[in-house]
Order: sequence, then C-alpha cells, then structure tokens
Amino acid sequence: MDNMRGSILMVAAMAGFAIEDMFIKAASKALPVGLILILFGLGGMIGFILLTLRRGEPLFHPALLSRPLILKAVFEVLGRLGYTLALALTPLSSASAILQATPLVVVAGAALVFGEKVGWRRWLAILMGFAGVMVILRPGASGFEAASLFAVLGTLGFAGRDLATRAAPKVLSNVQLGIYGFLALIPTGAVMLAFSGGAVMPQATDWGYLAGATLFGVAAYYWLTSAMRIGDVSVVTPFRYTRLVFAMILGTLVFAERPDAATLIGSAIVIGSGLYTLMRERSLARARRAAL
Repeated sequence: MDNMRGSILMVAAMAGFAIEDMFIKAASKALPVGLILILFGLGGMIGFILLTLRRGEPLFHPALLSRPLILKAVFEVLGRLGYTLALALTPLSSASAILQATPLVVVAGAALVFGEKVGWRRWLAILMGFAGVMVILRPGASGFEAASLFAVLGTLGFAGRDLATRAAPKVLSNVQLGIYGFLALIPTGAVMLAFSGGAVMPQATDWGYLAGATLFGVAAYYWLTSAMRIGDVSVVTPFRYTRLVFAMILGTLVFAERPDAATLIGSAIVIGSGLYTLMRERSLARARRAAL
C-alpha cells in the first residue's frame, strides 16, 4: 500500500510540475523572463516558508551557509533560468523531453564527483540517453532550434542541484531547502531585468498564471517529497517520466503543439535509457542486500 500511495503521489507531482510549466509558458507571452523569475521565486519562497513553519522547523540554520548549499543555490539558478527560457522560447513538449535526461546526468555526475560505481551497462544507457537528447535537438539539421540549448542548460543545472543536495547536511529538510532555492531566483530575475529593459506591470490574467504556477509548483514539490518518503525509491522513481506525458498532452491542448517524429523518437530513447538505468540500479541493490 505504501508503494501504491507513493506511486500515486509521484504521478500527481509530475502532473503538478507539468501544469506549473504550462502556466509559466503562458505568462512568458506577456512578461519578461526576469520578472517571472522574481515573482515565481517570491511566491515559491512564501509557500515553503509556510510549510516550514507548519512543520515546526526553523527558517534559518547555520548549515545553509555550507559549501554544498551555496553550490546548490548556484545550480538551482542555472536550472531555473535555463528551463524558464526554454519554456518561453521553445515548445513545452520538447523542453520537457530534454529535461527527462536529468536523472541520467545525475548518475553520471555521481560517478564522476562522488566516485559511485557505475558499470558499463549503465554508462551505455547514459550515452544512449544523451544520444536521444541529440535526436531531439537535431544539431545541423533544418529543424534545429538554438533556443533548445536553454533546456540543456536547465537539465545540467537541475542535475547539479540534485548532486549538491546529496552532499548537503542532513539536518536540513527538503522543505527548508526549498525556501532558499526559490529565494535565489529573486536576485537572478532582478539582474536579468536590468539587462533586458526593465519590468512591466502584469495584467490580471498574468497574475493568475503566476499564482497557478506557484500553487502547483509548491504542491508538486510537496507531493514529490512525500512520494520519496512513503514508497520505495526504486518503485516510485520511474513514475517521474509521466511528466513528459502530461507535458505533451498540455502542449497539444493548450498551445496546439504537434511534436514531430524526432521529438517523439528522442523522447522514447531518453525515457527508455532512464528506465533501464533505474531498473539496473534496483537489480544491483537487491544483489548487494542478498550478499549481506
């Protein structure tokens, strides 16, 4: 039952993140990306402050000034900035498809940075996943969109954030970390506005989009955390890839997107590689437990 509940929460979280992306893309049609980062960061920070207070946890801890958390903030900014620009400038479905390579980058980074053992089969799956990203990007072809590289930047940033989180002091909860992850977006957005011509006053519709993005983003993060705590990681993690399904549905219904064959084939390669990597890790974990 715990795994079933965890899987349902993970699917709900991925649906929430896809809806958050939809609202951000809709807001980007009238608002500069810098302003979106400021307002989205402010709303998310307030949401996580309320969750932290509800759990009775302190808003500040000296561990927040540790090196891993400073690096986490830097990578959070790179990830959010890159992915927000990708949402604004490219189709929702293709940006989300490239983002699905994040777990593969995390596995590669864990091997290179933390010395975790990764066998040749998983390295091959990682390379296949990167090949899938190249199929989506199609560099040198007529359908290449340079703005899609922002999604790659977002993927690298989010992977770096996840790796830094692994090294973060265990005294901090995910909810506390969420406060400062969103806080870092505010000065980043301000710097972008300074170089892009300044802010504009959001209209009522824009406020609605931003409120929707914040609400679903905070809820999805909370559901994600709950899923990882309730169910076995190896069981619930594969459901992360449902985000792409929701993104493609919303892209088609809301933005009239029509993913082409390269995007669909590349997405299938990325997801297949990611699922194989997760299943291989699950198999190795079972073997290690049996050997003890």
